[in-house]
Amino acid sequence: MDLDLLLGAQLFPVRHHSPRTTAVLTRWLEHVKPEVVLIEGPRDASELVDVLCDAETKPPIALLGYRTDDTPGSALWPFADYSPEYAALRWAKAHGARARFIDISVGVSLGVDRHVEAPALEDEPSSDADSACARLEEPLTERFARERGYRSFEELWEAMFEAPDWTPEGFRPVLLAWADVLNAGPRPDYHRWRDAFMARQVLEVIASGVPPERIAVVAGAAHVAAFLARDVDPTLEAKLPAAVPCAVTVIPYSFPRLSEQLGYGAGNRAPHFYQKAHEAQCDFRRATLEVLIDFAGHLRMRGFTASLSDVLEAYRLAVTLADLREKSAPGLDELREATVATLCRGDATHVDDFLWKSVVGHQVGRVASRIGRNSLQAEFWREVESRRLPSTDSAETFTLRLNNPVEVGSSIFLHRLRVVGIPYAGLAATGQQKATAQEAGGQAALTRVHESWQAQWTPSTDVALVEKIVLGDSLEAVTTRVLQDQLALAKSTGAAAAVLLESVITGCPQTMASALRACDGHATTDADLPSLASASRALSGLVAYGTSRTHSALGDEAVAALCQKTFARALLRVSDACACTQDTVPSVMGALRTLHEVALAQPLADKAGWLTEARGLMSSTVVHPATSGLATGLLYLAEELSESEVAREVGLRLSLAVEPEAGASWLEGFLRVNALVLVKNREVVRALDAFLSSVDPERFRQTLPVLRRALGVLGPTERRYLLENVVAVRQLGDKGRAAKTILAEKDTEKLKDMSAELGKALADLDDLL
Repeated sequence: MDLDLLLGAQLFPVRHHSPRTTAVLTRWLEHVKPEVVLIEGPRDASELVDVLCDAETKPPIALLGYRTDDTPGSALWPFADYSPEYAALRWAKAHGARARFIDISVGVSLGVDRHVEAPALEDEPSSDADSACARLEEPLTERFARERGYRSFEELWEAMFEAPDWTPEGFRPVLLAWADVLNAGPRPDYHRWRDAFMARQVLEVIASGVPPERIAVVAGAAHVAAFLARDVDPTLEAKLPAAVPCAVTVIPYSFPRLSEQLGYGAGNRAPHFYQKAHEAQCDFRRATLEVLIDFAGHLRMRGFTASLSDVLEAYRLAVTLADLREKSAPGLDELREATVATLCRGDATHVDDFLWKSVVGHQVGRVASRIGRNSLQAEFWREVESRRLPSTDSAETFTLRLNNPVEVGSSIFLHRLRVVGIPYAGLAATGQQKATAQEAGGQAALTRVHESWQAQWTPSTDVALVEKIVLGDSLEAVTTRVLQDQLALAKSTGAAAAVLLESVITGCPQTMASALRACDGHATTDADLPSLASASRALSGLVAYGTSRTHSALGDEAVAALCQKTFARALLRVSDACACTQDTVPSVMGALRTLHEVALAQPLADKAGWLTEARGLMSSTVVHPATSGLATGLLYLAEELSESEVAREVGLRLSLAVEPEAGASWLEGFLRVNALVLVKNREVVRALDAFLSSVDPERFRQTLPVLRRALGVLGPTERRYLLENVVAVRQLGDKGRAAKTILAEKDTEKLKDMSAELGKALADLDDLL
């Protein structure tokens, strides 16, 4: 490799997403007037240069490389309007120069094990490793900034690189000096391999007959510094991994995504602010004033007073702060401080709540139509537009009422995205929290008559749509593939029933039929009670709540028949399943409650058979006591036991003849049903009080953990009723009435004794709870 020939080319170091670098680079290109412009970027994306420079294409945009061999993997190379690489492409297009990328291909980049290799330096394009890159470099950059009196590296970069009016002759050596600081230690092998690869790409262009001085190389400062230092070993290129099957396209990007790359490149913490600076030809004073005017408008929209004189005062303060700090112009820190001090009257909450979004921006890019969209992207955007769903990179909340075909169709579309893992919308639960996966789908989805969603398009949405194309050419096909894969992994009736429910919710008839057959097959040999109970609830739900989404392809009769059979099979497993250890008690009790709910709500279920099994559990001494207690409580609440019967059962289970641990476990299951109803029953409380009073102190200490767990379900209301009944059972109320006479007689000693007795009873109860 002839490095002398390489150094004959025009080399310019850049830093990503930097308005000043872009401005200086443009002036440099005007002076050099190259015939060929070689740019750091994936070599196999060179065919997309025309699309990137198309008049229809509006940054922010990104090159997306993704694997096509059914293995997850992708990488992004984002461009803002003020990215120097993008400026170089547009300059070449405008001046008739050839432009191409010279970095390793997407397939090679995706083939690198980035968990082993150290991540890229700050001048690298954005990929899966870039956030790790920023984290690794942060200590050095932040320390460098603090040593020079700056609060962060971003502030240092703005003050030293962005704000000053650099010339190309002055800027280039300064940026190279900074690269030398970063490269002071040993460089990761991966980047040295890339040095060798890019150097060879430049030499190949020279070998094709282009004079070196007519070639402009625009690459990250770390790479250019390595070229100039002749620190390039051509043999290292052979260590690059083989390329994996992949493809590359262009997708829209957004300012909020750029702002997430803090530390990776200059200017990312406030893309819209830097866009204004770029449009003002790096006049940061003008950009500051424009943002302050925007801030005032946002404040007035929310009812705050923010006049033009306030804006001017804020601007003067920002400029003064910059002068005091010996900066060429205000930066984001001065902008924020001036805003808080003047427009917000010293209150920073408005800046944090809504104003700062203005400097980050919410702009989403656009890609020229000739690049085309794959079928999943086309379907996604067609559905979003026709259903009037959110299409910006900011969260929006909306509600679907599932009483008409249009909104049911929107729900099916959103659930398909959820199931296949397309990041776009999440079902809202309570407040601002998103529903869990279990709350979003399954049985819960069948019972809802309306759904609240929070949706937000991000570049990750398009990334996922591109990656999922290997699974099918429509969202229904992809969802069917994902559910079929889940069904293949399902080894129990409950797991197969969960896939069945998701198939109904997402409108995938092919998987519905397969899942129905799988449920029938698994139920024959399934001995797991929680699994059978879960399947019974799912099938019961399909019978009862199948109106908002059609499942006629299954055959309603088939679902009903399978529901009956599965419930009957679950009843056969009840007794054996309840003879369990403490570790499995929670899941078994959950299954019992599920079977109870299905038996009472679903006419097709064998209610009589369930009640017989529940009575058997109630009287059994073989099963775990907690399951007996739960069965007793369920029968009582179902009005299958009278108050006297339940009181007698409580008395038997909490008698002196029963081991305290067993009694406490029984009580735990008993109170799990509906503690409020149970503690209102005075006979139940009498038996509970007698049981607790009869346990000797040593055994009480041993039993206390179980008792705490059993009584831990009692909330404030339940505790109040329990306390009232304890007072009544111990006849402490009579002493309370006597207290009035005592008070009248001013007999403080008697009052103290009685108060102490009542206080001791309440203290004992509080200690237990």
